[in-house]
Amino acid sequence: MIEQLILILVMGFVIFLCRLFPFLVFGKGKLEKGSKELAFRDIGFVEKVVPPVAMTVLAFNAIATSIKDTTVKGAFFENVPVIAASVFTVLIHLWRRNSLISIFGGVAAYMLIERFLRGP
Repeated sequence: MIEQLILILVMGFVIFLCRLFPFLVFGKGKLEKGSKELAFRDIGFVEKVVPPVAMTVLAFNAIATSIKDTTVKGAFFENVPVIAASVFTVLIHLWRRNSLISIFGGVAAYMLIERFLRGP
């Protein structure tokens, strides 16, 4: 019982530090002349880089999670929907450079391929 309480407190502290970290790193701004708002010098870089990086990590995670259950020795038609939809998702993203179109297009491609190969 006491071990569980200690683990909960430690995990809560770590989560709190993770939430506090951006404010500690980027919280030291300076006032610009004529401006009443704080101007953070590095926040533009974070705003520009973090969303694409997060989407890339999520996309690779989704593809890896989908493909991990495919088997080399399994039936060919069992692997086709996952692999074809993954390739379609990558291609449509390279073509349109739009995350929403890529995500919804990949899901739709998977559902259509699955439906036509396996039937109702």
